[in-house]
Amino acid sequence: MNPTFDNRFTRELPADPEEANFLRQVMGACYSRVTPTAMPAPKLASFSQDVLDLLGLDVDPHSCSDFAEVFGGNRLLDGMDPFAMCYGGHQFGNWAGQLGDGRAINLGELVNPQGEHWTLQLKGSGLTPYSRSADGLAVLRSSVREFLCSEAMYHLGVPTTRALSLVVTGQEVRRDMFYDGHPKMEPGAIVCRVAPSFLRFGNYQIFAARNDPANLQRLLDFTLRNDFSELGEPSPATYLRWFDEVCQRTADMIVHWTRVGFVHGVMNTDNMSILGLTIDYGPYGWLEDYDPGWTPNTTDAQGRRYCFGQQPQMALWNLAQLANALLLVVDDKEALEASLQSYTSSFQDGWKTMMANKLGLVSFEEATDGPLVHDLLDLLQQVETDMTIFFRLLADLPSESSQSDSSASLIEPLLESYYLESQLSDEHQQATIDWLRRYQQRLKHDDRSDDDRRAAMNAVNPKYVLRNYLAQLAIDKAEDGDYSLVDELLELLRHPYDEQPESQQYFAKRPEWARDRPGCSMLSCSS
Repeated sequence: MNPTFDNRFTRELPADPEEANFLRQVMGACYSRVTPTAMPAPKLASFSQDVLDLLGLDVDPHSCSDFAEVFGGNRLLDGMDPFAMCYGGHQFGNWAGQLGDGRAINLGELVNPQGEHWTLQLKGSGLTPYSRSADGLAVLRSSVREFLCSEAMYHLGVPTTRALSLVVTGQEVRRDMFYDGHPKMEPGAIVCRVAPSFLRFGNYQIFAARNDPANLQRLLDFTLRNDFSELGEPSPATYLRWFDEVCQRTADMIVHWTRVGFVHGVMNTDNMSILGLTIDYGPYGWLEDYDPGWTPNTTDAQGRRYCFGQQPQMALWNLAQLANALLLVVDDKEALEASLQSYTSSFQDGWKTMMANKLGLVSFEEATDGPLVHDLLDLLQQVETDMTIFFRLLADLPSESSQSDSSASLIEPLLESYYLESQLSDEHQQATIDWLRRYQQRLKHDDRSDDDRRAAMNAVNPKYVLRNYLAQLAIDKAEDGDYSLVDELLELLRHPYDEQPESQQYFAKRPEWARDRPGCSMLSCSS
């Protein structure tokens, strides 16, 4: 295992001059060099072969004794230059000042055989100057969730960071899961996260907040040359093109979240990637019953700032905070505002195309499809309806019903998507049947065969997602030292749109025992 590293971030950007690892405000620097904390007994729990191949690492992680040592933080490879980034951020709408990588340490930028730069980052590898009052560690339950979800999102076609490995550390970590005064010791773990860059909105905000235009411009120039070189050499005009591109990528990401029913749970500006990647899998969740007001985050339970239905607006709010930071070096408020408006139009256009695709329509026709989609989403909210199962089963609806088919036969194939049959009143069933007939009429307008439509719908409506209860079942086993379900789910979620009849048991609604169980319904930021 002798990868090549080309550490542009630490080579080209200003470093914290203080080399000791203690908590402090770091001024005038993009990062602090810091070494991962040695762990007592790192052991490989699972890894992604896809990411291993992406990085060009020709190694069998299970037979290579160094693998767990390196990705458990106990050993550095030649060329690694570990560091923690300095950034700030708005948390739940309030400026929080300096935040930074409090439990994440970037090992270095690996160059794969295709010449691509990939930053390797260990999450849960110990204290950094940005750890504040925390210990810099992570527990197994949150690490399993991050490891699986990173890869699941990628295979769903959602822009995301990746995950190479899950390593258990042999160290117990004290956590109060719901901050209710009941802490306990939990097994520790480290995930190796992988991305072209882990830069966030907050990396730029911190320099603006400190009125440091020189370092803000330096970071912008670095970003343009290394991650957005297609936009041209750095200049005020290029900064504006860059912000517009960030807006477009963010809109695309949120459209994908909406398509698959993903709820991030903590969309603070320090959790927003400038590459438009889903980043920082903390208290996320999958929308099982279609409820736009649902949030998986206990911290957000009252305000629901980051609930499913608010995510598009929160992304725009976050982009506006990045635009405010850029005003320190860009004297063109109108251009920045135009890009924010372009985010809104891009999201709306992308949402319409996405909904047309989910319904198997050739294109979105405003006059007919606007009301059709609105009425469907209203119906889905009236009773507890599993979003993933509903759209997957809808693909099997014939565009034409025979004369002998009763009205009830239209809705019968969809019954599996409803959680409580007692909610299915005669009135709701009739409203659904009426909608299905409208939908069939709309399908005839496209003159598309049922087979073609079904294939198109099944390519965008996943059959398998990382349901919260599935992740919890894998965590339960992992905490007993059995990682088989982690591996099984990892393989299942590599092909989320395929039928996989041998895994049919995972195409199922959330079981009743998981309705209110911690880890299956609500989560906290504790990890």
